[in-house]
Amino acid sequence: MKRAIELAKKGWGRTNPNPLVGAVIVKDGKIISEGFHEVVGGSHAEVCAINNADTSVAGSTMYVNLEPCSHYGRTPPCVKAIIEAGIKKVVVAMIDPNPKVSGKGVNILKEAGVEVEVGVMEKEAKALNEIFINYVVNKKPFVIMKTAMTLDGKIATFTGSSKWITGTEARRYVHIIRDRVSAIMVGSNTVIKDNPFLTTRLENKEGKDPVRIIVDGKGIVPEDSNVFNSSSKAPAILATTLSIDKDKEKRLTEKGVKIIKTEGEHVDLKLLMDELYKINIDSILLEGGGTLNSYAISSKIVDKVMFFIAPKIVGGKNAVTPVEGCGIDKMEDALEIKNVSVKEFGNDILIEGYLEK
Repeated sequence: MKRAIELAKKGWGRTNPNPLVGAVIVKDGKIISEGFHEVVGGSHAEVCAINNADTSVAGSTMYVNLEPCSHYGRTPPCVKAIIEAGIKKVVVAMIDPNPKVSGKGVNILKEAGVEVEVGVMEKEAKALNEIFINYVVNKKPFVIMKTAMTLDGKIATFTGSSKWITGTEARRYVHIIRDRVSAIMVGSNTVIKDNPFLTTRLENKEGKDPVRIIVDGKGIVPEDSNVFNSSSKAPAILATTLSIDKDKEKRLTEKGVKIIKTEGEHVDLKLLMDELYKINIDSILLEGGGTLNSYAISSKIVDKVMFFIAPKIVGGKNAVTPVEGCGIDKMEDALEIKNVSVKEFGNDILIEGYLEK
């Protein structure tokens, strides 16, 4: 099962909004074949493993980190292929949370005489597919708020200088995360100040650029911004309000920018999540500044946080912090981060965890 999970990771960033799945086939105590879901619309892991076998898989055991599908989607159901191949036992890490599948795949296998075992490395399997689980259960994108700050909690000096807080290793890892998610989201201030491309740059392979989402309630982001004019194949989305200039909206639309508008003075982030879900965006890396981060947290759209901390001290009461806004009145009301983990990247550390809503 550990091998199946490692294989599943090879599909990171290429299967969205489908799950990450790996499969291993064992016969007579030896691995005879393996496969993984490589790209959305392509063969599922179980079918890949069966097709990759150089010998008959009849009488073998398959290990797979997610319940085999039982319905027709872009591809035929995997349970059908497993039964027809003569596999005698299937070991499953977790039941598929998708209502179309949940438990049905296991039942079909059992009815066909296939022995099924469920729950091996279930915790690890759920952690691997946290984006997919959230997408099919909560019907919204999984939002990861990422920020980089100094030891004294600053993301920029009082003059606005912010490059670079963290070292090369930490910044490389951020691009790996960009490669895995469906979209990246920033606010208008970030675009105006930094004019970023919001693309993915990897060392050893070509990265997949995420969909670029700009939250700009007043429609003030310049039309010549890099995010609207780069050669990236990834689309750009402007999330704005009804107050955007109509001529500007028309010009941006002609450039291929998708416009999502909400009512009110500010972009309704919850409504925005609903609209993004409808276009199959299952995950968002929020790389905004303190204002957007605060608004995202108060809107309760953030699922996970990634705080990179560099061993530097900036000081200054007017220096920028990761989460601005009004803040809370009492420490007892502070938001707690659950399931915290810590990683090291050179001299920097990363603290990850989950927000309870």
